[in-house]
Amino acid sequence: MLGGISIWQLLIVLAILVLIFGTKKLKNLGSDLGGAVKGFKEAVDKDGEPEDKTAQHKVIDAEAKKDDKSA
Repeated sequence: MLGGISIWQLLIVLAILVLIFGTKKLKNLGSDLGGAVKGFKEAVDKDGEPEDKTAQHKVIDAEAKKDDKSA
């Protein structure tokens, strides 16, 4: 098969990585990578939502009161 990676090739690469780095370091690397992905997803989800709706309402109310006083 051209360009494909078989399960045997993945197992060989995994075995080489375990021999080079050890299981403890690979476990730490995996947990760090998982935490980074989780943080990225939270940041993307938070980006779509307004930060604080009550703060936005306070600003709008303050502007409305300012406009009432100037009239």
